Amino acid sequence: MRNTIPGLRPDEGMQPPEAPARLMGPKAATRRTAVEKAIDEFLRELERRNASAHTIKAYDNDLTRFAAYVGDRGWKRIDHLQVRGFLSHLCELQLAKTSVARSLAAVRSFYRWLARQGVVEENPALLVSTPKLPKKLPRVPTIEEINAAFDRGVSETSSFPERDQLILELLYGCGIRNSELIAINLDDVGLGSGGILIRGKGKKQRYVPFGESARNTLAAYLRVRQKLLSGSGKMTAGLLINRRGARLTTRSVARIVKSMAIASGLSPAVHPHTLRHAFGTHMLEEGADLRAIQELLGHARLSTTQRYTQLSMKHVLAVYDATHPRAK
Repeated sequence: MRNTIPGLRPDEGMQPPEAPARLMGPKAATRRTAVEKAIDEFLRELERRNASAHTIKAYDNDLTRFAAYVGDRGWKRIDHLQVRGFLSHLCELQLAKTSVARSLAAVRSFYRWLARQGVVEENPALLVSTPKLPKKLPRVPTIEEINAAFDRGVSETSSFPERDQLILELLYGCGIRNSELIAINLDDVGLGSGGILIRGKGKKQRYVPFGESARNTLAAYLRVRQKLLSGSGKMTAGLLINRRGARLTTRSVARIVKSMAIASGLSPAVHPHTLRHAFGTHMLEEGADLRAIQELLGHARLSTTQRYTQLSMKHVLAVYDATHPRAK
């Protein structure tokens, strides 16, 4: 006997699509469709599997759109043509190709889960091709540009220069994600050991080292942080805080990094993930082992880390074209 989701039948919703909710009474408009009920269960399963909040939110947004598009259709009436029509609908809404591709990936994952639950027998999304995306490698600042940014220091307009300098040190010096940066607690930092406990995607943990420059910046920041919290009477577990003593958000970090990039002469398009890309690329250019970089970045698959070989090769080809006599 196949497993089923409580309250759902493989043939549920076989009746023709109902009229739009806005044409029905308020009580009828709140009735959940078979697809919506299954999506709720799927999202709860992602939470049980410790998926990141960002991943769950992305699946929620994409699958909510999908549920709205298919309406009250039953599972057997949702075939690859329906999925393809859903993608066309997203294109009509002028969503970027990357967003359309992500939505298709979400529907595929959703149907894989439905198949494991015994609700469906086939995955119609597998018959739909992923939109072709432009293969663009991110523009990564050179080692010289990064060093120049550190030499210039934090802008005089910064309200918290010790913290902002530390943000730059940790993002580039440790190669961590923005979400990982703001999740660091004071107790996660080992000044003596020179390492930080990082909570990555799926709540996986890893230790990353930091160098002497980051250690000095960290020590200077901790003194100011202690003084600030003592004056406010607040207790905050988060390492990085604002002037009010509250933990920083990813949006605040992005704004700070952009401000520092502009002040340092870097591209205004620089964001926290740019510094993570720079970390991986520069480590590879300086001879670091690819698997060591994978461990430091917290990549689950080596294929993800291998992207940095493309970035590094682009740099090598540029050097070759500029310097080799036969390239001119």
